[in-house]
Amino acid sequence: MLAQLLTEGKNFIGEVALGNNFSLRHREDSNVDESKLKLYQYPEAAREIARYDEKGNYRPLKTAPDLRRSWLLQLRNVEEMALALDFFYPAALSLYGAWLQKKLEITSLRETLDRQTGMYRVTQKLSDNQSQLLINKTCHEGCLRKIFWPVTADQETTTFFQDEQTIPLLCREACNLLVAEARKIVKQEK
Repeated sequence: MLAQLLTEGKNFIGEVALGNNFSLRHREDSNVDESKLKLYQYPEAAREIARYDEKGNYRPLKTAPDLRRSWLLQLRNVEEMALALDFFYPAALSLYGAWLQKKLEITSLRETLDRQTGMYRVTQKLSDNQSQLLINKTCHEGCLRKIFWPVTADQETTTFFQDEQTIPLLCREACNLLVAEARKIVKQEK
């Protein structure tokens, strides 16, 4: 699938630029001379590159917009590229492939919150207004994924992508970080 996407001119995914010569680098380093970038030649290096931000802080969310710069992954083939991308953005290519095949299953925020138990059961009390504020703060500002899930199951989802050169990072349901933030908000209201 990745080979086809490259042929179609998809040169970016998240903060990663994809080279037709089987190379990956930070999008912001697209025009930086290769000699100024730290060279890696195996896909597993992406795991280490993605682990910490520029300041050395752990990145718990791989799709946060804080991927460190100044590296170059020069790989041998498109299979190694796909593996490295899976370390940068787990399941991103699979989710996009499912969307292309019209098989992407989504779960509304209400469905996600309704299945919470224990200390997270309280998130079921999150109002729609609180949900929107939470989504704006947590998702739109702190994550590169394109939200596909609605707040409630009866709402429509959007499928508009702005950049034809970018493989979108799709979000099919609210993550555990959002649920944890939802708990904080509801607990503050008490």
